[in-house]
Amino acid sequence: MSGVAYIDGQFCSHADAKISVFDHGLLYGDGVFEGIRVYSGRIFKLRSHLVRLFQSARFIDLSIRQSLEEIETITRETVKRSGMADAYIRLVVTRGVGPLGVNPKQCVSPSVIVIVDKLAVYAAEKYETGITLITSSVRQKNPSVLSSRAKTLNYLPNMMAKLEALRSGADEALLLNDQGFVSECVGENVFAVCRTPSGKTRVLTPDVSCGILEGVTRNTIIDLAAQHGIEIQATQLTLFDLYTADEIFLTGTGAEIVPVVNIDGRTVGSGRCGAITQKLLGAFRAYTATGPED
Repeated sequence: MSGVAYIDGQFCSHADAKISVFDHGLLYGDGVFEGIRVYSGRIFKLRSHLVRLFQSARFIDLSIRQSLEEIETITRETVKRSGMADAYIRLVVTRGVGPLGVNPKQCVSPSVIVIVDKLAVYAAEKYETGITLITSSVRQKNPSVLSSRAKTLNYLPNMMAKLEALRSGADEALLLNDQGFVSECVGENVFAVCRTPSGKTRVLTPDVSCGILEGVTRNTIIDLAAQHGIEIQATQLTLFDLYTADEIFLTGTGAEIVPVVNIDGRTVGSGRCGAITQKLLGAFRAYTATGPED
């Protein structure tokens, strides 16, 4: 069957998938999640995603009852039951059901939810023609308040930034941190192909100090780039770097790799998907088609 979900030991259809109105993930955004891709029946980087899921849970003091290996088995079984060869997995762990009031300790048991479905963040043609980007007025949360390295259910700033982009007619929004450095987009990491004063081409991406989620796809692209003789440097970037870049592209589990051809009304490079972006997009597609799961 297709459209399968798993909720706390039970498999069901999407139509029958329900949680309690007293689940603290719903009431307070108290939980963690991962988005994972399935390519040709193979779950991409599952172990990397699960390691991050458990790290995020530890960060918010959420004890997952199952082991990492048990969650892996549950995830694989949900994918198998879906019958989908190419799919998107949303793996969620909430604090669970508890009485009203912000007291996580009153929740008796965390809930584990696995959803298998289709996902298309951008239309297929955008991977050829590119997307448009605006700089949002929403700032990335300060790590002294909540670390961006934990993938939690608290996505309101991202949603507000996305709404701002859509209202302006753009495809995506860029968030700066409170110091004005480039952080990340609503659900993607950012890369820029820039030239030094001497004319050397460099590929740059914000480092973890800029308030980014260290994406699984981001790290995959860095590894693939090295294999193809392309060095990527993680550093602090400003809007100057993006406004003067020859190419910009975004990476994420949902978006995969997508070129940016306009930012804040400025044309990026030639206004088309650049050569380095094309090369990395081709390498990524080849890797997801034939490479190992992790």
